[in-house]
Amino acid sequence: MSIPQLSIVVPAYNEERRLPDTLKALTGALEKWPFSCEVLIVVEKSRDATLEIARRAAGGDARFRVIAPGIQRGKGHAVRLGMLEARGEIDLFMDADLSVPLDEVPRLLAVFEQHPGAGVVIGSRKHAGSEILKRQSWMRQRMGESFNWLLRVMADISFRDTQCGFKAFRREAAQAVFSRQTIDGFAFDVELLLLADRLGFEVIEVPVRWINSGDSRVRIVRDSLTMLRDAIKVRRMVDRRLPAGLSRA
Repeated sequence: MSIPQLSIVVPAYNEERRLPDTLKALTGALEKWPFSCEVLIVVEKSRDATLEIARRAAGGDARFRVIAPGIQRGKGHAVRLGMLEARGEIDLFMDADLSVPLDEVPRLLAVFEQHPGAGVVIGSRKHAGSEILKRQSWMRQRMGESFNWLLRVMADISFRDTQCGFKAFRREAAQAVFSRQTIDGFAFDVELLLLADRLGFEVIEVPVRWINSGDSRVRIVRDSLTMLRDAIKVRRMVDRRLPAGLSRA
């Protein structure tokens, strides 16, 4: 079986309403992209027909694979399962709502070509070159900005936007990072970036076009507090597991 140039991992939980349009868009993109690609839909145990929809799409197209763990532990868990199963030279995870449009995918791959030493490329809504096509409400936007600042301070992390759901890894980096990643909740992004940095992979932030989804699954107060708690915990975990100067081995 040939190795695809790109793997796309899409975590899905209770996505019955949005997933059909997402799968249709992905199918169309795969037809026009000049590179080989596989799509892994990771369906956590849902209360709707998400799994059936994903399996119908995969049943007629070998480029799609469905991973169904039969439990619901969180986005971090779903992404980890998919990224460890991915076979691509570049492994990308993105959200099921396609907040970052699929047109951004070829641009992301071009960054890897332009920077052969980069191990990780992440989308950043805070990049000066980003284009926010549809914004969050004023309240969610301000709370999100404050949270991101606190997250960066508490985790001692320099990246301007840790939470954008559009991150890609060369295969070596994906295996090294996700084999060590443990957080199941939304703070898993912070853990990924801390691990990548500690393991010595170059991480590049790039601008993206971004469309806010009105059906966000993040509960702004409850989930933010959980993420802050996990960010503090993960900083300590990474420091214990990967002391400064430790190799990737």
